[in-house]
Amino acid sequence: MSRKNKLKLVINLLLINSLLFIFMGIIFATLALFSWGVGDFLIQKSTRRLGDLVALFYVTAFGGLVLLPFVFKDFYQLLKDQPEDLAILFLTALIIMIAAILDFKALRVGKISVVEPIFAFEVPITVILGMIFIGEFLNLSQLVLMFFLVLGIILIAIKHFSDFKNIKVEAGVWLALGATAGMGIVNFLFGLSARQTSPLMINWFISVFIAFILFCYFVFSHKLHTIAEVWQNNKMLIFAVSLIDNLAWLFFAAATLYIPIAIATGFSESYIALAAGLGLIFNKEKLQPHQWIGLFLVVSAVFFLALVTI
Repeated sequence: MSRKNKLKLVINLLLINSLLFIFMGIIFATLALFSWGVGDFLIQKSTRRLGDLVALFYVTAFGGLVLLPFVFKDFYQLLKDQPEDLAILFLTALIIMIAAILDFKALRVGKISVVEPIFAFEVPITVILGMIFIGEFLNLSQLVLMFFLVLGIILIAIKHFSDFKNIKVEAGVWLALGATAGMGIVNFLFGLSARQTSPLMINWFISVFIAFILFCYFVFSHKLHTIAEVWQNNKMLIFAVSLIDNLAWLFFAAATLYIPIAIATGFSESYIALAAGLGLIFNKEKLQPHQWIGLFLVVSAVFFLALVTI
């Protein structure tokens, strides 16, 4: 084989390898999309039936127990050889705990079709962090889509425009905004942590961290009995929401290994269409005409943002 043909073969192999990496990233991001869409719908049901902190405890305790056999040796090795990586794990776990509490509370008190589109603001936050720390810069089309994303969020969040002096904001909006700011940071740190350690490790560590903090809270507030009482009557719901939510984070972390964090976030964030649709169909939630426009803008902007970024 001539040198020219060898060079072509190497280039073709590199291109195939690159395409396979992108394909794997998109597959995992798509799985995260569906898991988050169904997961947030179940989270709303579980928070309203069990309470937000109890639901969060079961989701994280489930992840900590199930993933333990797969990370035990790796965690020991991490403590031995790379203890400095614990800092980013603790930071990610702390921020995601605060964001998750706000997230669960927002889904409990607000309409899922209103709260979910606000969560889409995670995309620009994550992208901005990527620009600052990783050098992932936005082009003009991405900036335009960001504008429509923010516009859609504003439309979906406002219930009535009849009196601009006293605009009525939907329940759960402020909680959702707080959760979104935290989750945008978490998406970025989550991807970095997955690259520094592994998708299984970051998911397990965060689950154990949050479950431990919540367990201590229940002990000191003398509410430990509520955990057992809730389990007796809600086993299937607890199992379903715990499984699907943990799978969503695993799929997202895996996606960041193959494609940039901003791309994985933007693509998987399209789950808001699925979650909002479930809320409208099964919860019979009502939206004002301008909120439907906002929902359309948010979903479209997130979808096309993922496409142009890829």
